[in-house]
Parts: sequence; structure tokens; C-alpha cells
Amino acid sequence: MNFGILVPITAIIASAWVIVALLRYRRGRPDAGSAGRIGDAEENARLAHENESLRLTTRRLEERLAVLERIATDPAERTAREIEQLR
Repeated sequence: MNFGILVPITAIIASAWVIVALLRYRRGRPDAGSAGRIGDAEENARLAHENESLRLTTRRLEERLAVLERIATDPAERTAREIEQLR
């Protein structure tokens, strides 16, 4: 067997494996397996909760923006009257 070819090929494969493992580690993803699937389910649940929170925040901001748009486009007298009524 020709070791002159086997050694560089083995070195290339080992280097690629190390690079992939480091990239997975940096992204926070475990290697494939059942532990990864459990972590994915927890991550999906966390992301679903975060998405719902962001949707609620967006809805509140849209409501506030609508009020500000109404104030900006209404005549000054009506706006002043409504502000005084709120006091």
C-alpha cells in the first residue's frame, strides 16, 4: 500500500472533521443524536414563545402608531380638546 497518498488524504479528512466540529460548537448545535432532538424541541418552544411576545409587542406599537398618526393628521383644535378632556 502506498502511504504517500494515504497520509495526505487522512490529514485532509481529519482536518475537515475538526473544522465541521468547531463550526457546530460555535453555532451551539450538538452533534446529531437524540440529545440534539430534545434540545431542538426546547429551542423550538423557546422560539415560539419569543415569537408570540414579539407579535404582541408589534401589535401594541402599531396601536400606538395609529394614535400618533391620528394626532398628527387631526386639526389642532380637536386634538387640544381631546387632550384637555383626558386631564
